[in-house]
Amino acid sequence: MKRIILLGLMTLAVSNVTAQKSEGSLKKAYQDKFYIGTAMNLEQINGTDKKSVEIIKKQFSSIVAENCMKSMYLQPQEGQFFFKDADKFVEFGEKNKMFIIGHTLIWHSQAPDWFFVDKDGKNVSPEVLKQRMKNHITTIVSRYKRRVKGWDVVNEAILEDGSYRKSKFYEILGEEFIPLAFKYAQEADPNAELYYNDYNEWHPGKVKRVTMLVKDLKSKGIRIDGVGMQAHIGMDTPSIDEYEKAILAYAESGVKVNITELDISALPSPWGTSANIADKVAYDEKMNPYKKGLPKEVQTQWENRYEDFFSLFLKHKDNIRRVTLWGVSDNQSWKNDFPIKGRTDYPLLFDRQFKAKPIVRKLIKLVEESN
Repeated sequence: MKRIILLGLMTLAVSNVTAQKSEGSLKKAYQDKFYIGTAMNLEQINGTDKKSVEIIKKQFSSIVAENCMKSMYLQPQEGQFFFKDADKFVEFGEKNKMFIIGHTLIWHSQAPDWFFVDKDGKNVSPEVLKQRMKNHITTIVSRYKRRVKGWDVVNEAILEDGSYRKSKFYEILGEEFIPLAFKYAQEADPNAELYYNDYNEWHPGKVKRVTMLVKDLKSKGIRIDGVGMQAHIGMDTPSIDEYEKAILAYAESGVKVNITELDISALPSPWGTSANIADKVAYDEKMNPYKKGLPKEVQTQWENRYEDFFSLFLKHKDNIRRVTLWGVSDNQSWKNDFPIKGRTDYPLLFDRQFKAKPIVRKLIKLVEESN
């Protein structure tokens, strides 16, 4: 009798494992490796895009706001904060027990014009900009204290050659604006994780400068917990070797690595390509070759690219805190219109009908085989 019961329990255990595997959940598969996240747009935050919401609940353990927590939306006029959308976003994450990321506190783009000028339209003094930064950061981070678990404190401040972007923040405050932003965020919520986030984050010049920035902040007693690698990847660049070197460099500087805005474009890159204005139509056609779907061989190459990068992330799982996709389904991706209007791209894990692509099962199998 005992043997029968034992066999029954073993069969039940095996069936439960099989059920979990067949369920096809990235969240479950990667739960012991790192957070798997996605960016949420307003339709998802407000619950009107029900198909995406169901995918997010099932597949992802972390969320980041695509736009609604950027300064132009949170504080469109000085002292006038708009929290309705951000509040809903945070509530969604709490209700579904997700690791919530705030994006982004200080960024030169999508910042309201008033932030940098006086009533006459001239640049404000360094003292005024410091006060505006402190008020903005303190108000937002304090509101979501202990609720938002990590913040992209500063976004895209370094260029590929390692020099500082000549933004208004830099023009008025110089390099000081970055440590100030981290200091204000740390004071507002000492328990939240604080990140520096950037794109083309694998370029050696940028890697060198960002690692120097991390070490400089730490030497001043200012906390920085992670570097965000946006990971807007093409079919050819960066190479796995280039990306691995960047991951290791950031990790060796004493912070965790976050993959923050992952998508892999299947389209040819227009960078470094010139086109005569008279040939623009032909050029646009060349840059938009897959209007009705990816050819099988391109689809296979694209899937292999995703598997190669996730294999890399699993290899360095001890240094990686989170892997976040920049969106749910292809039809919602910003890559469709970038950098040429009207392009049709296929950079995400779910198709235009909100169905999981074969790559989802492959990424789940990848982690199962690594255990």
